[in-house]
Amino acid sequence: MTKITAEHLARSACVYVRQSTADQLINNHESRRQYALVDRARALGWTSVEVIDNDLGRSGSGVARPGFEKLLAAICEGRVGAVVSIEASRLARNGRDWHTLLEFCGLVGTLIIVEDGVYDPRYPNDRLLLGMKGTMSEMELSLFRRRSLEALKQKARRGELFLTVAIGYLKTSHDRIEKDPDRRVQQAIALVFAKFAELQTVRQVHLWMRRQRVPLPATQYGPEGRKVVWKLPVYQTLHHMLTNPIYAGAYTFGRTASRITVEGGRKRVIRGFPKDRSAWEVLIRDHHEGYISWAEFREEPAPDQRQRQRQELHEPRLGPARRSSARRAPALRALRPQAPRRLQRGHW
Repeated sequence: MTKITAEHLARSACVYVRQSTADQLINNHESRRQYALVDRARALGWTSVEVIDNDLGRSGSGVARPGFEKLLAAICEGRVGAVVSIEASRLARNGRDWHTLLEFCGLVGTLIIVEDGVYDPRYPNDRLLLGMKGTMSEMELSLFRRRSLEALKQKARRGELFLTVAIGYLKTSHDRIEKDPDRRVQQAIALVFAKFAELQTVRQVHLWMRRQRVPLPATQYGPEGRKVVWKLPVYQTLHHMLTNPIYAGAYTFGRTASRITVEGGRKRVIRGFPKDRSAWEVLIRDHHEGYISWAEFREEPAPDQRQRQRQELHEPRLGPARRSSARRAPALRALRPQAPRRLQRGHW
């Protein structure tokens, strides 16, 4: 303990607390051990101890962490004599954050205290050990992710992985799904597909259901668990329902991809980019009872229908009357060159 000097004790000790996911906050009580580090810091001689726990429920793999940024700012200001944490994986899980922390601590003489000892980044041996701890933590996270993802894929290949269940279906025992026994739910979903077969575009189905005030079932999660609520549909709800192969009795996995970008020096994962059907990782037909057949789901729209659907995705969400008046406006203005200014703006 000779590394702890009066200069270190004259500053504050910062106890950094982090949990990786929101689920761990509920089911994993490791955070209690982390908060107990306040007593250890006081036992080592610090009278001023600050707890930084803004990053509960956040990964340490390089995403934005306001608590970690607050810790770095306090270190750079020279107010921190020691950073106290359970282990290196709580402080950072990627090399950039870990080595940035080591660099700042070495510059201002801040100690790093973990369960197995006290380290001073100004000493070459301590810096080497801390660097190896950070590298091992990063490698550990990579292995955990790979194993978890492979386990999910193995279950998905058997058609047994259900992270969520689409409205109109219920998860049963033995990792299977079946139609919701509620006849009203079944009839509402069947109506959506029937109107799409009649009207040919998602936009027209949406307009019809809004005009007729036809509600659709939706899933809502609360303290009592999953329940069904009824409300008027929005465009995206109908588009998701009509393009989801689960309603054709098919089980799929890996229909979307993710992209990683760098914003403000931090990685940002953007999910939900659709893949081509040929690139889906898992496709099991006739997996369960569907609302339509697989042949109906696979049927390609006519060229004019594809053009209308592309327009729907990019045109403003205007009602029929408003769109038609907007299209007529240039012609009307041409016919009325001397019209007052209010009329030229379409306010007649």
